[in-house]
Amino acid sequence: MTRPITAGVDGTEESLAALDWAGREAVRRGLPLRVVHAWRFHEALGAVDRDTQHGWVSDGVAEAVRAVSARHPELRMSVDVFEGGAVEALVAAAAEAEMLVLGSRGHGTVVGFLLGSVGQQVIAGTHRPVVLVRAGNEPAAEAAGRDVVVGQHGAPEDSAAALRFAFETAAARGATVRAVRAWTLPPVFAYSPGSLKLLDDAGGLEPYERKALAEALQPWRERFPQVPVAEHIEMGSAGQVLLSMAARAQLMVVGRRAHRTAVGARIGSVAHGVLHHAECPVAVVPHE
Repeated sequence: MTRPITAGVDGTEESLAALDWAGREAVRRGLPLRVVHAWRFHEALGAVDRDTQHGWVSDGVAEAVRAVSARHPELRMSVDVFEGGAVEALVAAAAEAEMLVLGSRGHGTVVGFLLGSVGQQVIAGTHRPVVLVRAGNEPAAEAAGRDVVVGQHGAPEDSAAALRFAFETAAARGATVRAVRAWTLPPVFAYSPGSLKLLDDAGGLEPYERKALAEALQPWRERFPQVPVAEHIEMGSAGQVLLSMAARAQLMVVGRRAHRTAVGARIGSVAHGVLHHAECPVAVVPHE
């Protein structure tokens, strides 16, 4: 089954930027584009009945879709307008998608589908990648020599999903993958005879981290030999190191754990920080 790229729209400037981004990405990957809108009947509008309100919503979505179709006449598109909650509609749509694309406003404020806790529920509630796009995102940035920046951490399997997404995206764009691994000095009690031997064998902490990054990248270099790769190792918090790379990124890719905790689904501190402060589009990719 061919999964579409799905864009959630709500008429805001941010969601229209997300729709444009999703359309360009669908063309690059040769995938169909699905446009989803969720709405609720407003009794406060008095004499305006449900059918009339549905017509207003449908006309607004159709106008946005026509604009994308005019820019990409070869693009296969479908539209679904649901009455009900945005979270439920978007999570269900994401389950059938290659990725879900939404609009966002940065620096701590998120709007549209990502209003308050709704955004966190959508991102944390799906097992598919979610891309957040700001208003004003310019297509020129995707062709200006900027990299697809991806965070790598832990063992190779911990970042496999994010690396795969980054390499697939870079391959479709003819871009470079810049893989970033941040590291910090471990506390004294974290040292053990086994860990000390690993560090000695690697020649120290930084060479150990560099070797770990190279091992995580190796299968993806082999799978995507046409994609240039730049490796970046830096001491510091993962969120801060990734954000320092944002100015040179056309897309930032971060991972998050897909399983739920005792207090519910969570995005994770690194993804949360990057989502709120990176100026470029951000892809959040779940992994087990």
